[in-house]
Amino acid sequence: MIEELQVEDKRSDFASPKSGWRSGIIFLLGLCLIAAAAGALLPRAIEPEVNTDYLTSKVMRGNLAVTVTEQGTLESSNNTEIKCKVRGQNTVIEVVEGGAQVEKGEVLLRLDTLQLDESIAERTKYAYWSLSAAYRSQADVARSEIAIEEYEKGRFKAQLMTLEKQLAVAKSTLTSAQNQLEHTQRMFARGFRSELQVEAQKFQVKQATLEVDLKNTEIDVLNKYTKEEEVETLRGNLKATIARHQADHERAYADVHRRDRALEERKHCVIRAPRDGLVIYPSAAAWKNAPDIEEGATVHKEQILLLMPDLTQMQVKVGVHESVVDRVHKGLKAIVTFAGRRVEAEVSSVATVTSPAGWWTGNVVKYDTIIKLPYEKGLKPGMSAEVQIVMATHSDVLMVPVAAVIETMEGAFCWVKTESGPERRSVETGDSNDVFIVIENGVEEDEDVILNPLAFVQEAQLEVLRPSDKTRMNEIRKKKKEEQAEATQSQSSGDEPHEEGVTPETKETSGQQSKEEQEDSRQRLPALDELRRILLPEHQRDEQVGDSENRPSKAPSSDEDSSESTPLKAGRPAGEQTDTELKSSETDDKIEPEADTEVFEEPATLAGENADDDGSSDEATESPAL
Repeated sequence: MIEELQVEDKRSDFASPKSGWRSGIIFLLGLCLIAAAAGALLPRAIEPEVNTDYLTSKVMRGNLAVTVTEQGTLESSNNTEIKCKVRGQNTVIEVVEGGAQVEKGEVLLRLDTLQLDESIAERTKYAYWSLSAAYRSQADVARSEIAIEEYEKGRFKAQLMTLEKQLAVAKSTLTSAQNQLEHTQRMFARGFRSELQVEAQKFQVKQATLEVDLKNTEIDVLNKYTKEEEVETLRGNLKATIARHQADHERAYADVHRRDRALEERKHCVIRAPRDGLVIYPSAAAWKNAPDIEEGATVHKEQILLLMPDLTQMQVKVGVHESVVDRVHKGLKAIVTFAGRRVEAEVSSVATVTSPAGWWTGNVVKYDTIIKLPYEKGLKPGMSAEVQIVMATHSDVLMVPVAAVIETMEGAFCWVKTESGPERRSVETGDSNDVFIVIENGVEEDEDVILNPLAFVQEAQLEVLRPSDKTRMNEIRKKKKEEQAEATQSQSSGDEPHEEGVTPETKETSGQQSKEEQEDSRQRLPALDELRRILLPEHQRDEQVGDSENRPSKAPSSDEDSSESTPLKAGRPAGEQTDTELKSSETDDKIEPEADTEVFEEPATLAGENADDDGSSDEATESPAL
């Protein structure tokens, strides 16, 4: 055992130098590999990744059709309307199914007749009462006519003859009294009569004379007044009787007519097909889920119950939005798609006033437009159809997808993919549809334009944000200069000068503007952070999120150095400036911001701007600087 242990010790002593030499070689090789990997990854860690996987499309030359697409349903332009002819509210007790083929004379619909039967019985009773009253008044008219003739030829003559007889008697009495007076006077002269007897006889003569005058007067009154009065009374009674008879007759006629009309309406409670053909229900209101005609439904007079369309004259009614209705007119070509078929048609009419809008249409204002269809077999009312109205066609024009063009306050732009990277182009646009837009100039045929540049090109993001910032800054500077000019003018006119040539009102206004600008900048920070997050590579988004959480909520004060608040691009020396920063500096040289004026500086870059040279993200970047 001792010898074996000694042999093993010798082997181990002999093997130790050799194994250490091999370990050193392996260690050196590992260092070399680590250094090579670090050298390869260091530039990528320093420089931000640039997304070059753009979605592009070729600038094409061809024909462009500008269309408006709307949804509609087929209907017939010549419908046989079956209306309700029964007055009042009536209940449907039986109705044919919609879309059924019927023959002439077939029962289509039945209405409840219970109330109508009761009305017929009541009106029949009133008709008989009115007829009896009319007959009575007719007899009264005949009696009134006879009464007039009876008076003129009967009672009047009898009264006249009576008075004439009484007059004759009175005259005879007068003659007798006069003779008796003469005899009495002769006898008084002879002494055979007394004076009292003479006076009594004179009284008898006077009384007889008065009686004769009375009868003559009565005869005159009868002829001149009594007769006329009685005749007029009888004639008035006759007219009143005739009027009452006419009223009774009209009432009787009305009651009889109501009864007959009720009997006729009862016949209309059973509606039959006027011809052979298809029967459909009329369109219900847009906000209803069920048709208006069904068993148990209540209908009224002149309501459209059923329709029998003419399938040889079909059309489509669509609603055209108010934004494009001015471009739609009669005669325009239209392409109608339904049931897997495409049919060429044309616009036959456009409404001059909008159709009523409601909550069921989303309060969208549209104009009813009718598309006339040629005759096609198999067309039925109610089929869904998609209508494309061709508003304009452009031949041999340059066009690009609508997604490739960005419109700003300064004009329209697109970005062309070149070997050196995306190149911004100012373009003049023309007509467009939902997919393509006509380009008048600015790009050439077969060039590659970037689709949706806001998602890939940083310059497009800045182009969208820039105009509003510049406009706001220019307005502030212009207003500040006007206030300073007014202050200078007031000092030159002899007013008391203020500190630094600024009036208290100017300072107060500037302070309010500064507060407004600070609030505006704070509101814009979340939008800029979102843009940075979208444009940063995936491996830097986590760092960007951490920087956003550590960003101080207070903007840097005006006493701090502006160089500390200016964002620096990772991996770029502090003295080096990008093209955008150079443009911004040139603009600042031309127009220097005044005191208390907030100036928005355009961010030089959005990718990795919060990262330091050593990869740390302790300092937060503020976009606006006061």
